[in-house]
Amino acid sequence: MHADEILRALHLDPDQLRAGDRVVHSPIDGLPVARLKETDQAGAEAAIGRAAAAFRDWRAVPPPRRGELVRRFGNELRAHKDALGALVTLECGKIIQEGLGEVQEMIDICDFAVGLSRQLYGLTIASERPGHRMAETWHPLGVVGIISAFNFPVAVWSWNVTLALVCGNATVWKPSEKTPLTALACQALLRRAMAEIDEAPEGLSEVLVGGASVGEQLVDDPRVALVSATGSTAMGRAVGPRVASRFGRSLLELGGNNAVIVTPSADLDLALRAIVFAAVGTAGQRCTTTRRLFLHRDIADQLVARLRQAWQSVRVGDPRKPDTLVGPLIDQAAFDKIQRVLEQLRAEGSRVHGGERVNPEGLDGGWYVKPAIVDRRGVAENVLEETFAPILHVFDYDALDEVIERHNAVPQGLSSAIFTTDLREAERFLSATGSDCGIANVNIGTSGAEIGGAFGGEKETGGGRESGSDAWKAYMRRQTATVNYSRELPLAQGIRFDIS
Repeated sequence: MHADEILRALHLDPDQLRAGDRVVHSPIDGLPVARLKETDQAGAEAAIGRAAAAFRDWRAVPPPRRGELVRRFGNELRAHKDALGALVTLECGKIIQEGLGEVQEMIDICDFAVGLSRQLYGLTIASERPGHRMAETWHPLGVVGIISAFNFPVAVWSWNVTLALVCGNATVWKPSEKTPLTALACQALLRRAMAEIDEAPEGLSEVLVGGASVGEQLVDDPRVALVSATGSTAMGRAVGPRVASRFGRSLLELGGNNAVIVTPSADLDLALRAIVFAAVGTAGQRCTTTRRLFLHRDIADQLVARLRQAWQSVRVGDPRKPDTLVGPLIDQAAFDKIQRVLEQLRAEGSRVHGGERVNPEGLDGGWYVKPAIVDRRGVAENVLEETFAPILHVFDYDALDEVIERHNAVPQGLSSAIFTTDLREAERFLSATGSDCGIANVNIGTSGAEIGGAFGGEKETGGGRESGSDAWKAYMRRQTATVNYSRELPLAQGIRFDIS
């Protein structure tokens, strides 16, 4: 579909998206697809104010009714899956299947959140005092600010907004300045669902279009109870302290420097397929992309040869074509950074395979690159910094204890994987002395997390958890309540305080 057709299918008026100064380019060909009006300081102030007012009404709506709004939003996503997936491809360059997969992830989290709306459970706690009952309950938190990145322009927002809504909160979303169209489309679909729910107040979901200054306003506003921010570690270092300085909450999803270990017992056919997808999918622009690969010396030569062959066969090109596996990088800055990193690696003596620019016919304005393998076997140094690109660093190792230590010896701690058919190796990797990451997999790659589990990582990855499991608790405030149903007033810890 043409860009205007996609936008109209998502209930956006293309003409109204060409009246501003912020130019939105498609990474497919570098051409502009929209010119949006930016949210100014007053506009952001007003949006946060509307969200704060909406929260006061929405928090009183019964949770199952809040879930009904999310159910209807999920239906809107089902009806518009093809169009929204196409917009993801157009605006951030993902191949068709990945664009559709991202929308499916939104649908899945809607289903999860609808069920959650009837399961916001607290606890009954044993009291030490006779005639007393203790309970723990969870209440809506307030306005949730969402700052998202370009690489998952809609899915990560959906993890946050669906849980926030069923928990009784209002949201204000600041999408990446590189992918604001998908945010406006999601807002349009959510507003269609809100129109069917009488209790849904105006301002329940707001979108701010702009750059860093708009995000800073969201971060600093005391009316925003929680800031959920996805991006680089540098961004997290700025956001976390600023939110904490006003005693707000932050949920940080930051960088990943993910590694795969392949042991001598591994199924190499399985490992090969998983490594290729995890290393080159989304042109290496996933937080869960495999960056480091540790191969046991016994199988290293064999697997490296197969990986190089697979890298040569990966189809790089127009993400709208069904046979393409790797689309464009987001922009020239991303390409230039890859080239600087690869040049430095070559200068240090590393063997680099791939990494050159690809020029698909008719897409001269896009920045396409051949995925790169950096053969660093025999090198003890680790890769400490994440390059957001399809660069796979290959190391070798001798012993499991050694490689787990090297695996963990990086500042980041998001995703990890081991390929083995040895039960002891698998269980060791998943134990307290194994991977130190928030996600640890056996015989699957580092990317492709399901919504049922809590998503997030440790160390410089930020420590936040989104999506499944009990991640919903981040969007609520905990209250411990004690009820005295006796005629006595015993004090805790056996304290005697007689005023008679």
